[in-house]
Amino acid sequence: MTSAPLTFETINSNTIIHGDCLRVMPQISAGSVDFILTDPPYITRYQDRSGRSIQNDDNDAWLKPAFAEMYRVLARNSFCVSFYGWPQADRFMNAFRAAGFRIVGHLVFPKRYTSGSRHLRYQHECAYLLAKGYPNEPEYPIGDVIDFVYSGNRLHPTEKPLSALLPLVETFSTYDGLVLDPFAGSGSTLHAAKSLGRRYLGIELDTRYHALAANRLCAV
Repeated sequence: MTSAPLTFETINSNTIIHGDCLRVMPQISAGSVDFILTDPPYITRYQDRSGRSIQNDDNDAWLKPAFAEMYRVLARNSFCVSFYGWPQADRFMNAFRAAGFRIVGHLVFPKRYTSGSRHLRYQHECAYLLAKGYPNEPEYPIGDVIDFVYSGNRLHPTEKPLSALLPLVETFSTYDGLVLDPFAGSGSTLHAAKSLGRRYLGIELDTRYHALAANRLCAV
């Protein structure tokens, strides 16, 4: 809800910033984020049935710089969960590793519906669990298969269901920590963080989705 420089006070408040994460994240202090949960563009030129698309889904120029900044702002011995598009898995893995992340887990989200059909019927989403340093293992580890209840994509063309994000935030963040989503979309990660009493910070480039997410968070 602000594009002003990020001060200590701003970081400690709950907000979603309208802007490019490559411009905003450099203003965030190194090591100030407790957990990152994000759903970046899949680099697939995706377009849903109604014609909605995602900004920067047609190139990977942002990919390595964005994960380098995510690594910088994340506290040492902390986790990041990133969804990714499997056709570009090699590009995402190269970006994770170039930033300094270790890949410590893989999550699969089976869908109850088919989102597309070509050589196969596409019925799952996937994400990597990344680590900066060597965080402690969770006291109560969750399974690496999490049900993906259809959200209807009413708010965003690649909207993730709140029920799939809540266990990730609860497991990999601390109660007093700051949860960051630099590709916030309709604000589902931030909604999950707020629901669990975490502080949150989101960044969204698209004016429409920024406004939608801001309004959504005010209603939580």
